[in-house]
Parts: sequence; C-alpha cells; structure tokens
Amino acid sequence: MSTRIWGGSMGNQILQRTAIALFTICLLSLPALGNSGGPPYLNGDGNPTAEYGCSCHNNGQISERAVVMVTGVPIQYATSEIYDFTIQVADSHTLAGDDGNTQAGFVITSGDVGTFTWQEDQELRIAEDSQGDVSHSETSDTGIWSLTWQAPAEDEGDIHFWVAGNSVNGDGAPGDDDYWNMLSFTINAPGTIENDDNAATLETRTVSVGSYDALFLVEDSPEAEEQERQSRIADSVFSNGNQLYWASLVALIVGAVFQKEILERRYDEGPEPLAMELAYPQATRRAIACLIALYIAVSWTAQDYNWFLTGVAYFCSVWAAYGIYRTILAARAPLAPKDML
Repeated sequence: MSTRIWGGSMGNQILQRTAIALFTICLLSLPALGNSGGPPYLNGDGNPTAEYGCSCHNNGQISERAVVMVTGVPIQYATSEIYDFTIQVADSHTLAGDDGNTQAGFVITSGDVGTFTWQEDQELRIAEDSQGDVSHSETSDTGIWSLTWQAPAEDEGDIHFWVAGNSVNGDGAPGDDDYWNMLSFTINAPGTIENDDNAATLETRTVSVGSYDALFLVEDSPEAEEQERQSRIADSVFSNGNQLYWASLVALIVGAVFQKEILERRYDEGPEPLAMELAYPQATRRAIACLIALYIAVSWTAQDYNWFLTGVAYFCSVWAAYGIYRTILAARAPLAPKDML
C-alpha cells in the first residue's frame, strides 16, 4: 500500500513539474510572436512604443532601412481645425526597386492632445492600453494609412508627435530582417507665424525619416531598368502593330472600292436602278450620317482625342459620302427590260 502512495506522489510531482515547464516555455515564447494586430501602448521595456520604439523587431535596434513618412503636417495648428494625415512606412530597398520587406505597421501619438479619427476601411485602432495612441489593426501590404487629427479647442502650446514604424517580411515572427524606425515632429502653437508671413510657410508639409538614398536618390536596379525597357518595346510593338493593321485594312477596303469602280466603267456596269421615291430617303439618311460622323471626327481632332476612334469617325464619314454617290448612280441608272416587268 505504501509503495502505491509513493508512486502516486512521484507521478503527481512529475506532472506538476512538466506543467510548470510548459507554462514557462510559453511565457518565454510570447516575445517571439510579432504584433501583427498592432503594437501595444508599452513596449517590452515598459516604455511608450511610439516614443521609445519597438523592442521585438531587429533585436530592438533602430534601422535607417525603415522609412517613415507623414504628409499633411501643418507648420502651426488652428484650434479645432481638422488636418488630414497620410502615414507611409516602407522598406527603403523596396522603395528603391530592389527586393525587400513588403508589409508594415506603425503607432502614432500626440501625447493625448487633439483627437485622431479615421475611416473604417483604414484598418486602424486605438493602441492597446492607451487613451489616444493609434496603431494599425492589421499588417498592411501597402504600408499607407489615412487618418485625421483635430487640433484641441484651446491653445495647448506646441504639440509634439511621435511615430514608430516597422517594415516586416510578414512571416508572423520578429527577426533580424524586420526593421523599424522612429519619427518625431512638432506642430507649432497658434500665432507662431503671423498671417502676413510668407504664405508658403502656412501650408502643410511632409516629414520623414529613413535611408536618404531611398527618400531622395532612388535608383532603379538593373532588373527594374530591363523590365522598363522591355515594357517600352512591348508598348511600341503594340502601338505600331495596331497602326499598321488598321492602315492595311483601310487600304484594302479603299483598293477594293476603286477596283470595283474601274471594272464597272470598263464593262459598262453599275448599281441596280433605284426608284426616286426610294433614292431620296436613302440619300438623306446617308447625308445625315456623313455630317454627324464628320462633326464628331473634327471635334475629336480639335480635342486631340484617341487617334483610333477619330480615324474611325473619319472613315465612317467618307464611307457615308461614298454611299451618297452610289445612291445617285443608282437613281440615274437606266431601267433594263427586266426592271420594267
């Protein structure tokens, strides 16, 4: 009996130790999971993510390879005014046309001054455990989000913003090939710039941080240049091929018409006789069609419209005019004995 009790006690201890070990492993593995649903308000070090950055990607090291841009930022704000911000986060290699990360996320804060709002299709949310910080709710393939910021109703002095953005490979786990960067900027208080100052300084601007080459000196890779060259060749072949095809078709039609006219005159033939009561309505319809097509063709020419459609309009006008000519010939054709019967 005592042996059984000892065995059961040992079994319980083994189960307890195993459960504790598994639980510890799970806790240790949590930091290895990327925040694809948006970063929390505080990073792994307990500091605000937007202000101190990310501690889960790239071993917590900031990287200039991650480009963070915000457009629509005013020099100074007006109380209760609404401003449209566009946030873009990207891998500088991808921007330069090379292979790089294609997914991104971010978190932005204004220190709870002013109010952020956005449309439902923007996949944004209030950052976890924060009052007013905004982050992505789903990792974006475009890395571009639009939101609005409404300035406070009263003068709060200069307002400081912080943005942390990361460019990731989308494998669901942080690693050395995931990059993040931080951007901070300030919107001045009302009255900082007088109304009689240079108007250009009162407009919105773009603020950014990241690789200088990716932001301002983007150069196409050899693969991108070759792809662009092949695209130009394909466009040229398609355009020239279309022109040659339709030009050849029109030439064949015009040649066939001329051949028919020549043969009719040589062998003293022509269109079938047409009674005047039928010829007048037919000629009138064709004249109207000719004038309408000519008007459209001339209008499109003046507007530099699509060359193909303009050419079709001219062709229809000429074809209708030729139809009028054939109607006149048919109305003047002498009646044959078979036409009198």
